[in-house]
Amino acid sequence: RVRLLQAVDTEYTADSVEWCPLEGCRHLLVCGTYQLRKPEDPRADAESKSGPDADEPQTRLGRLYLYSFNEDNSARPLLEVQRRDTSAILDMKWCHILVAGHALLGVADAGGSIELLRLVESENAYTLQPVSSFALGKQCLALSLDWSTGRTERASDQPLKIISSDSKGKLHLLEVTEAGLQEVATWPAHHFEAWIAAFDYWRTEIVYSGGDDGLLKGWDTRTPGTCVFTSERHSMGVCSVQSSPHQEDILATGSYDEHVLLWDTRNMKEPFADMAAQGGVWRLKWHPFHHHLLLAACMHGGFQIFNCQKAIEEKQEAYSV
Repeated sequence: RVRLLQAVDTEYTADSVEWCPLEGCRHLLVCGTYQLRKPEDPRADAESKSGPDADEPQTRLGRLYLYSFNEDNSARPLLEVQRRDTSAILDMKWCHILVAGHALLGVADAGGSIELLRLVESENAYTLQPVSSFALGKQCLALSLDWSTGRTERASDQPLKIISSDSKGKLHLLEVTEAGLQEVATWPAHHFEAWIAAFDYWRTEIVYSGGDDGLLKGWDTRTPGTCVFTSERHSMGVCSVQSSPHQEDILATGSYDEHVLLWDTRNMKEPFADMAAQGGVWRLKWHPFHHHLLLAACMHGGFQIFNCQKAIEEKQEAYSV
């Protein structure tokens, strides 16, 4: 059922891949990469004759690729149209609505910043151009981000927001304004890395977070720092959360414990489905059109697609891979 169309060498480790969700741009794909270069790496130390300094920090290198997918080219459907060297990339998400007539991409990087890039088309060629950047803090990594526009049916008068998490366990609520990214609130959320932060797409004042402390939490951003619930149901670090853009009250979470849990957000005491994944669940994504399909990126276990239709409709432990 799964056929390899093409393999592309991204040189650095590819850890974030996002198709543009906007009409007319769905053939565009971004890929973010992350490479930890240790001081003793001879390439990093080519000019030094005395050997690496033990105190030299590890550098995190990254590159952002923009690809165009052409179904008619069966031999090489994926064409690279732009590459951009950056700090190592940990997460990327497209905004689901046009902003000032352009598609926007948000990038969370190892330099501790959230960067916005604008998709610009000229003479049938696309490029991503930097618009705005916001530093979350000193000596931290920006680990994740999510837009408040996970659903296309969004009230146009709502301010456009981004929630982000960092390696110091904090969450950052940002607003996208004409002047750029502005901080709305920051608060401590987890004792260790806050691996993931995500909006409830149906009630965007609510955000969820997961941390290396094994906790899944809900927050009300109208009173920043107010925890709505804390769940210890996952037995290890929580690293993926996604609200369903298709059905209200459905939330999927994944963890290093190799389980995907499905929740009804009206009752966060216990999930209604517990699905075994062969690997730590680093990312989860609901299918854009087939409402019951959930894609899980399972670290050493590759990827799995779960059919959650029965589980969601009957709120019971019934799913297929």
